[in-house]
Amino acid sequence: MESSRQNDSRKDFLVARGVRRVYRVGRRELAVLKGIDLTLGRGEVAALAGPSGAGKSTLLHILGALDEPTAGTVSLDGENVFRLGRRARARLRSGKVGFVFQFFHLLPEFRAWENVAMPCRIRSRGTQAASRLRDRAARLLDLVGLTERMEHYPSQLSGGEQQRVAVARALANDPDLILADEPTGNLDSRAGSELLELFGRLHSETGKTLLVVSHDRQVADWAPRVIRIRDGLIEETGSTG
Repeated sequence: MESSRQNDSRKDFLVARGVRRVYRVGRRELAVLKGIDLTLGRGEVAALAGPSGAGKSTLLHILGALDEPTAGTVSLDGENVFRLGRRARARLRSGKVGFVFQFFHLLPEFRAWENVAMPCRIRSRGTQAASRLRDRAARLLDLVGLTERMEHYPSQLSGGEQQRVAVARALANDPDLILADEPTGNLDSRAGSELLELFGRLHSETGKTLLVVSHDRQVADWAPRVIRIRDGLIEETGSTG
């Protein structure tokens, strides 16, 4: 059983080949990504590190099918993402990818559990019973240590607690891949450390593939693999060990 799991973990799960992203600014073209080749194995944990403006968030958005590349391909679990139509791509994204953002993006008028349940509500087009949605959200909030905050609104939560709600929301549809964009960027060092400990625990319990984008040294020190990007190109990739 262990041997089979190790073989599975080495399988290419998220693969980017020749990814370029060019924006037109007036009459000029701005190349943000200049030909990215990147592979993550199933169940792998990695940090994508680099200075501001290096193209980290742009790459993350393309890997998560939130944005399209100008050129190149992205495959997720064997599926060529950008050969899919928009609806099929949206279904793949909602089912296989969970996102965690720097600024939480919680809906202020909804309680913690309602924010967590929102991806399930959207995916089911409102057909799931409220009691089932609440039960699912309760389990996820318990997983991130926020059972007692279920009925709280975002304004009643600390930054660290809001980010934990965002992590629970990312897990709502049981995705295979979690993409986190500067998740510690809006937290103090203590809350940032607690969030990374949470990511580590969730990975050990769920085995999900995790890519964390950050220029925070704390994240690079934490991740077992660091992929460095500068000026739209991968500079190096390796273990921090």
